[in-house]
Amino acid sequence: MSKYSDEFKLEVVQYYLKNRGYGTTADKFGIPAFDTVRKWVKKYEEHGEKGLIKNIKTSYSGEFKQNVVEYMHDNHLSCQEASHHFNLGCASVVSKWERIYYEEGPQALYKERRGRNENMSSKPRKKKLSKENEEDLIEEVQRLRMENAYLKKLQALVQERTKPKQSKK
Repeated sequence: MSKYSDEFKLEVVQYYLKNRGYGTTADKFGIPAFDTVRKWVKKYEEHGEKGLIKNIKTSYSGEFKQNVVEYMHDNHLSCQEASHHFNLGCASVVSKWERIYYEEGPQALYKERRGRNENMSSKPRKKKLSKENEEDLIEEVQRLRMENAYLKKLQALVQERTKPKQSKK
């Protein structure tokens, strides 16, 4: 759910258009960052009321992604400006598409990338120990077990000596 309703955004933008001043508008409506008001105004100027409505669509076709990146570079736009132009949720989406486009090529934008990576397995892999290390560890475990048994017997003997002898009736 969006933090601000569409009606509230429209009210803020209309107030800004009458009075001007991102900071004063943000203060009047209790919006922490004036940049939020600026972003809403920009979207409103470019797309009208439709620009203020939160996009419900969360997945885009590879062709659309490629068009966005190529349009952005042909017109020398920033990621923020491209996201406003295409009425996308945020600039980070465009930035991600741009990175994929230049690192892996345009065809990589057509791949579905949501979910867990194919290379990930559910079970962690165990490291193989060398034969020497394994033998050393086994010897140490045996030695510690013997030491533990010895200490238990010693403790039992000490308790037996310090325990007062009970007389039989």
